[in-house]
Amino acid sequence: MAAALRAGVLGLGMMGRHHCRVLNSLDGVDFKGVYDPAESVPPFVEGRPVTKDLEAFLSGVDYAVIATPTVYHLDMGRALAEHGVHALIEKPVAHTTEASRALVELFRSANLVGGVGHIERFNPALQSMRSRIEDGLLGDIYQIATRRQGPFPGRIADVGVIKDLATHDIDLTAWVSQQSYVSVNARTTHRSGRPHEDMLVAIGTLSKGTIVSHTVNWLTPFKERTTIVTGEKGALVADTLTADLTYFENGIGTSTWTGVSAFRGVSEGDVIRFALNKKEPLLAEHEAFRDAVLTGDTSQIVTLEQGANVVDIAEKLVADGLTHRLN
Repeated sequence: MAAALRAGVLGLGMMGRHHCRVLNSLDGVDFKGVYDPAESVPPFVEGRPVTKDLEAFLSGVDYAVIATPTVYHLDMGRALAEHGVHALIEKPVAHTTEASRALVELFRSANLVGGVGHIERFNPALQSMRSRIEDGLLGDIYQIATRRQGPFPGRIADVGVIKDLATHDIDLTAWVSQQSYVSVNARTTHRSGRPHEDMLVAIGTLSKGTIVSHTVNWLTPFKERTTIVTGEKGALVADTLTADLTYFENGIGTSTWTGVSAFRGVSEGDVIRFALNKKEPLLAEHEAFRDAVLTGDTSQIVTLEQGANVVDIAEKLVADGLTHRLN
């Protein structure tokens, strides 16, 4: 039997703790502990040590999760690459497109596996959605609309709603549709007194002509995570909070109600809510990254290059939002 991969976590914030929990129970992995220089962190997590010595930490792991604030991702990634350590980097992969591209080159040059923690790709509803779209359930894809809204999370300090939340939607939209963005426009507001935007409405066009819209904010008193894909045969609606996927088929019957039948569009057909195997997305993400490190096959993870493309689109949205900002 092959020896277990040694894994660790850099940064013990909210996501860092979740990564520790999953790594500590992941088959084929020996969780070694955490690096975090903060004075407020406990000495042990999941029964493993928390160290403030980065060199000692890196000498004892084969791969690590970077869960530090975004601004430190490039520095931490460089340290891992120089020590021959594979890295799963929390999204966004870096604070700028330039830093993101630097990470791509660092890990490519070192022949190491680098991945990005865009966890929504591993949500069961979106996994099933992509598979069914690929199988032709919807036919041609006309539109993708996402809504990601909720209260402000106190953990966010260094980025706005675009890089923290909208990056999820940018990645999942490109991945589900298997298209790339060719244009984007944005309207943003700054309502909470912070230097970063806290509300976004974005529109865009994808490489095969699909139009997209993203509604994202930290100013809504309820939590919503919805992705709607509309095609020639119907629509798929994914609720990623509950991991539910529903198919609304275009109707094929005729209506005798004159006021309704006069409209020459689609009609309501059957509605199906699919029964899904609901594995925890973070566990699925870690299983995929573990396998990528073992085999070198990165087709099932979010690569650093894909993560960099997301940051590039996010920065375009930030810039366009500022251009149209009303003072």
